[in-house]
Amino acid sequence: MRIDKFLKDSRLIKRRTVAKEACDSGRVLINDKVVKAGAEVNSGDIIEIRFAKSNLVVEVTEIIKNPKSSDVSEMYRVISSEKSEE
Repeated sequence: MRIDKFLKDSRLIKRRTVAKEACDSGRVLINDKVVKAGAEVNSGDIIEIRFAKSNLVVEVTEIIKNPKSSDVSEMYRVISSEKSEE
């Protein structure tokens, strides 16, 4: 599954266009590598998202196409969530 679609489907980012912009601006990493929106994500990958004032690191646990809201929690596991004080 493409990373921009995974971020939208898992509800880590609300809209796919926003997920694409985040990827294309270098704020999304898969396994410590900056990726573009078309990069493939697989189970076991570590995703880091750099928001304006926080970083979120998750591990992909399952790829679910078109998940229901009840299935979203099965798609990833949060490893760390840091907020920067500015």
